[in-house]
Parts: sequence; C-alpha cells; structure tokens
Amino acid sequence: MWVVKLGGSLANSEELPRWLDLIATAGAGKIVLVSGGGPWADEVREAQKREGFDDHVAHRKALRAMEQYGRVLAAARPGFVPADSIVGIREVLKKLQVPVWMPYEMVVADPSIPGTWDVTSDRLTAWLANRLDASALLLVKSFVITEPQPPIEDMVRRGWVDACFPQFTSGARFQVRVLGQGDQEAARQMLASSIAVSASAR
Repeated sequence: MWVVKLGGSLANSEELPRWLDLIATAGAGKIVLVSGGGPWADEVREAQKREGFDDHVAHRKALRAMEQYGRVLAAARPGFVPADSIVGIREVLKKLQVPVWMPYEMVVADPSIPGTWDVTSDRLTAWLANRLDASALLLVKSFVITEPQPPIEDMVRRGWVDACFPQFTSGARFQVRVLGQGDQEAARQMLASSIAVSASAR
C-alpha cells in the first residue's frame, strides 16, 4: 500500500489531471490518496486574519478544507471513494478502488496531534502512513525536481516539507519519496517496482 499526497498547490494546475490519471490507472487497490488544503486552506488563513479566531479553530477548519479538496478529487475519477477511517480505507482498497482520505474525525480524535498550523497536511499524511503500516509515502509537489532524492533533513532545509515532518517519519517502516512536476512516469515505475517486489516476497 502507498499513501500519496497531492499538494494543495496542484489545485487548478495542468499537472493535477495527469496525477489523477496515474492514480486511477496504476493505483486502484494500492494507493490511498491524501489531498492538501489547496485554496480552501487559503480561505481559512484569510478568515482567521479577518475574524481573529484562534489556531485551534483554524486547525479544525483546515481539516475541513482538506476534506473539501478531497471530495473534489474523489468526484474527479471513477473509483475514487471518500473514506474517514482505517476500516473504511481498507474496505475501499479491497474493492480495488482508491480511498480518498477524509481526515477530520481521525485527527480530532487523537489528542497527541496539536491543533495548530504547525500540523501541515504533509505531517498528517505521514501520521496516516504510520497508522496504515504503508510501504511507501509519496509527496507530490508542484515544482520541478531535477536532483536525486535528498535525505529528509535536506528536504526540511529546502522547504519541501515542514520542520516537524521528520518527527513523524523517524523510525518509520515506509520509504519517503518526493516527486514534482512532470514526474508521473517516474511514479508509475516506482509503483510497478514496489508491486513486483511485494509479489516476489510472497
């Protein structure tokens, strides 16, 4: 199982349909899709500035923003199904479909997750990958990546992931990859290679 997070910056980009096509064709029954907050999270930030509600409220609104974007993605391709629990995710995968994570209920129920803006969608995706015991976590960004995969600490320094991300991936059993603009074929090959290795292990 792979957990794949499509960054919110991909919303309304030419790249988004290409990634959705890849996930729909190569990821059915194998990929759990996570969305960023996209323009909906930006609206929460602007509303917080205007209305002055605290970060706890903003955090919950941002989770709903992820769900709004997730429902847009779920409606974009046949076989994409919203799922808000571990059991629900696994049931969708068993039907050879693609679960699209609805994070609100699971995240709010875990008191160990701070209700602040420090908890980004990347960090929540890593948390979900741990809960699912996923084999890989793929973060898809909107920029071009022209260099070999750096260590996670370097990703933090370059601003690819947030500063708290290593806390959720340290000691994790899954591999972490970051891909960017135009990397759909690389993702397809990685997924195919992972499936082949899993099959040979059985």
